[in-house]
Amino acid sequence: MTDGPRWWRGGVLYEVYPWSFADSDGDGVGDLRGAIERLDHVARLGADAVWITPWFPSPMVDGGYDVADYCDIDPKLGSLDQADELIERAHALALKVVIDMVANHSSDQHPWFQEALRAGADDPARHRYVFRPGRGDSGELPPNNWVCAFGSSAWTRTAAADGTPGDWYLHTFSPEQPDLNWASPLVQDDMLEVLRFWYGRGIDGMRIDAVPAMWKADGLPDAGYDPADGFDSRGWTDSPHWDHPGIHDVLRRWRAAADEFSPPRMLVVEAVVSSPERLAAYLRPDEAHCAFNFDFLYAGWDAPRVRAAVSDALAAHVAVGAMPTWALGSHDETRVATRFAQADTRAGNKTFDHADGARAALGPAADDVGLSRARAMALVQFGLPGSPCVYQGDELGLPEVLDLPDWALATDPVFGRSDGASRGRAGCRVPLPWDAAEPAFGFSDAAPWLPQPTEWATASIAAQTGDPASTLELFRSALALRRARGLGGSEDFAWSDDGGAVLRFVRGDVEVVANMGEVPVEIDEAAVLISSGPRESGVLPPDAAVWLDSRAAAGPA
Repeated sequence: MTDGPRWWRGGVLYEVYPWSFADSDGDGVGDLRGAIERLDHVARLGADAVWITPWFPSPMVDGGYDVADYCDIDPKLGSLDQADELIERAHALALKVVIDMVANHSSDQHPWFQEALRAGADDPARHRYVFRPGRGDSGELPPNNWVCAFGSSAWTRTAAADGTPGDWYLHTFSPEQPDLNWASPLVQDDMLEVLRFWYGRGIDGMRIDAVPAMWKADGLPDAGYDPADGFDSRGWTDSPHWDHPGIHDVLRRWRAAADEFSPPRMLVVEAVVSSPERLAAYLRPDEAHCAFNFDFLYAGWDAPRVRAAVSDALAAHVAVGAMPTWALGSHDETRVATRFAQADTRAGNKTFDHADGARAALGPAADDVGLSRARAMALVQFGLPGSPCVYQGDELGLPEVLDLPDWALATDPVFGRSDGASRGRAGCRVPLPWDAAEPAFGFSDAAPWLPQPTEWATASIAAQTGDPASTLELFRSALALRRARGLGGSEDFAWSDDGGAVLRFVRGDVEVVANMGEVPVEIDEAAVLISSGPRESGVLPPDAAVWLDSRAAAGPA
């Protein structure tokens, strides 16, 4: 395990989406008791920390990212006592615990927002959120041209009890997720106490969701983009509502609070911004400790793009004394194995729609190609300096579920707000298959809240355990080798390729080779430590990767 006060610089994060991880009470929905009982899977995989997506009380308009109470547990998931038990169990398994803090917005059912709706214009409670009068002759137009991430205007108009139209409120995401006003001292103080509440209960770190959205420019001016172009967090370099410099003072207060504890607690930010340098600004020594690297996730199966994403990230992180966090999948993105079976293998904020006509013309073996590439890319990810993050199910090679019925798709606001034009993210949130011999593949005694494909029987954890050819055992072996070779805490890195379609880099005595081209490449068979799949002796086929022992490759001294 990568331990000590800076465990996050090389530790392996495993993302648990608790609603789909394991169900203990037979209602078809995952819960904390189920997670407690299954945490040994995370430890056996070789992870160092478990990241749990929001477990707070929520109307579940947006997968738990609409929080109705920041200091409690959703009763469908469990209780505070069970949260404490989960933390204790994780620590007994040598796992750190990171929870997800949704700081940009709350649920519209949060008592703060309900109080704000009732409060007068000068009441500090009103100023917890962003209310503005509308434009037009009678205030019928939104206050500015900002758009929300899920489509249409970022503003919704309020109404009095008698139906009289009132002011508008801001929501970067769904209307049910009103933005907090981080310029308000009340918001800053309240949320700082939330931070201390959870750190005090023993969590080791906190992931801060949608950080660049948290601070808005004074006066809320129109953004300099065409609203018809939609939401583009990676394309904005001077936006009045995204990646605004005012947020950095908030992060400094949070970092100071994290440092109050012994050992110091960790802050990791979700910051989808326009460049590695702008990302690194969130990682200065008095701000967050680490951030998810979306350029790597978005690079796809393309050697030049991956090489550029890695090089740029390492350079930007070194400049501020930080280490990257590498993710290939998450609860927000099309599953890696499916994404890599497309003509365009990149991921991004708008690529939720591979199910509708976006499958590549890769032939009948497209799914096999996608899985082969996903396995190979995992070896690339695990070989890099910094912290890899594994989304639950990616260690099984699970594909995106492409044929969910509309009622299941409607669990994601992306589907509803696009009138069904976008299928949303439900396909990557389908509950895990644990054992094909049990109901719902061992996830629950009842039908799961999202239906599992029948073909997942062969992909279950039980089916893959002990099978040396399985994706699960590949992940276990690679992470064990990563630990044994000391790659987690090492910052050593050097490219050893010519910039072509074959990706090669050296970490200490390990060389990582990934063939992203169309022709086989020669390798030293005697030096192979681990391979992503079958190969001929001395040859690495396309869509495959290996780790080589550079000492063996060099031959005797």
